[in-house]
Amino acid sequence: MAFQANRRETGELYVFFRLLAQGKVCWGTADGQPDEADGMPVAVIRRGEHDGLRKYYIEDKMVRIVSVPADDREGEAWLADIPREDFGAAADALLALLREARGEDCVDIPDGIEGFLDAVHVRNLEAQTDDRTDLHLAFGHPGAPFMGFVVRCRLCPMNPLLDGGRAANLKLEQTGARFSSPAVSKINALEAVSADTVVAERMRMIERLGGVLKYSDVADKVFRCNLLMIDLHFPRMLAEMVRLMHLEGMSRVSELTERIRQINPLKIKDELIQKHGFYEYKVRQFLLALALGMRPAKIFKGYGSAIEGMLLADAEGRLMCYHKMRDGVFADFLYANTRFEKSSSEKDKYGYLERENGSYYFKLNAKIGLLKR
Repeated sequence: MAFQANRRETGELYVFFRLLAQGKVCWGTADGQPDEADGMPVAVIRRGEHDGLRKYYIEDKMVRIVSVPADDREGEAWLADIPREDFGAAADALLALLREARGEDCVDIPDGIEGFLDAVHVRNLEAQTDDRTDLHLAFGHPGAPFMGFVVRCRLCPMNPLLDGGRAANLKLEQTGARFSSPAVSKINALEAVSADTVVAERMRMIERLGGVLKYSDVADKVFRCNLLMIDLHFPRMLAEMVRLMHLEGMSRVSELTERIRQINPLKIKDELIQKHGFYEYKVRQFLLALALGMRPAKIFKGYGSAIEGMLLADAEGRLMCYHKMRDGVFADFLYANTRFEKSSSEKDKYGYLERENGSYYFKLNAKIGLLKR
């Protein structure tokens, strides 16, 4: 009997099966295209299940599947040998399902695919890991070191680079006019024609009443420190980008960075902006840190993350790879292919005037994801 899977899980499985069928992956370019002339052979893929690790050895015509202990040491146990062409057929079937299910939350997995999942010992549609990686790849030969990757598929909804939880809130202090309690209540109760614009309408109402919103702090101290690792003034810069996203209707990171470049909120010297590309450089550093594991509520040290790169399937199903050892191309791709997104203001508790230690603060939320095109 067929079962349902969400599209994101299906997209991850598609990438996994396509890799096993191809036995190689192309480097991705800065504009999000696979470089067909520059590919890397994949020798082994390691994937986590709830009952342990699996290794998939890619041979000439077959894929040899073994189970390994959780510590990935001695004791591999043979499970199955599956023709690579079978993985290709399964990938084609999943690709067709994803194309047909555009706009839907879930897809119906047919009996044939369900039986294939059992045959290749896939028990969990999403890889089970504690380090936020999805797949570990060994390139060239089976003895090569494994590299950890996250998987993103543009045929389905994608996990954000920066999840807009409460830890990603930024605080703006309300200065200027002193508001009465009824005025604050009126601002917080304001509704807009679209829920997408309610935060912007509340900020505009504050300005109409004589208030001024000025950057104050990052709500979460860990996220504050993580942002300070990029630059001591980066939290203010990020807050200004999120503010402009709401007020001016821009969402692409590259467009907002150009707007920041024009406004120059940090008041730095023009030579640093024009000749050195200060704002663009800082944003690229930030995006690369997010892609390689920076999270709002976890201490980021700039090294040691299990995530080393990204495996991306484009809207046509073509696979490409981005890795930190090609950080320039990776950062350029992220800069051109990311956008700010809006999370639920009620869930993440932002977009309201709130009193704290005798002053009023208005919180904004930072959420960044890949473009879906």
